[in-house]
Amino acid sequence: MKVALIQQKYHDTKKKTIQKTVEMIEVAKENGAVLVVLQELHQTHYFCQNESVDAFDLANSWEDDIKFWGEVAKKNGVVLVTSLFEHRTAGLYHNTAVVFEKDGSVAGKYRKMHIPDDPGYYEKFYFTPGDMGFEPINTSLGKLGILICWDQWYPEAARLMALKGAQMLIYPTAIGWFEADDDDEKTRQRDSWVAIQRGHSVANGLPVLTVNRVGFEKDDSGVLAGTKFWGNSFVFGPQGELLVQGSEDKEEILYVELDMKRSENVRRWWPFLRDRRIENYGDLTKRYID
Repeated sequence: MKVALIQQKYHDTKKKTIQKTVEMIEVAKENGAVLVVLQELHQTHYFCQNESVDAFDLANSWEDDIKFWGEVAKKNGVVLVTSLFEHRTAGLYHNTAVVFEKDGSVAGKYRKMHIPDDPGYYEKFYFTPGDMGFEPINTSLGKLGILICWDQWYPEAARLMALKGAQMLIYPTAIGWFEADDDDEKTRQRDSWVAIQRGHSVANGLPVLTVNRVGFEKDDSGVLAGTKFWGNSFVFGPQGELLVQGSEDKEEILYVELDMKRSENVRRWWPFLRDRRIENYGDLTKRYID
């Protein structure tokens, strides 16, 4: 299976950004990709750098966005993983990945479960935590375990997707640095981000695909300078082997050929699922064990 990850920056307006995304999807299709993965909230700037009620208007196009990306998937004959701002009802919004089949139909969606609330990442102001659970999405290419950004720090989420039959873990992402941090701190942050997700691939015997934004985006409130998204999109194989990794600052299409039979072989060699002591894991449902 040939997969394409679209690592992209924001191009000043939604219209220009979408135009660039569509162009890159078309190139990916021409180069043989059958699965295309886009980054988190790929249509607009990362508006969660501050809290503004006006930013909720970005979700007003939710239904039109669904129609548009369905047509893009159909035109290119690809399974397409998108990341959209869902307006569910008045005052209720989600950070939602929508997966489209090759015929443009909606194969399924996933609402982001873990919602951060940190300087420059004020997502709790905008997004209600997902209520659909950790359910893989069935597609013509297999069962896709879609998770979103902050979800990637939680091994429980990856494990539950794996236990429900996901054949790969996919993480649309928006993560970057504050320029005031020193180089050592930036390196620690990025290395931790890579390491935790590599661990998911090893622990579950699954490919992990992560696509991140690039480029500097100013905080339009003026409270913070802004965020430089660090790119470095990657794919790990089911033993944690690095298959492809992107640059820190360039828009690019990352291609990878996935052997869908490899997970079976790896799990025979390393039968972690077989040896789990499930009768002793009940305390995992507690916030903390005093």
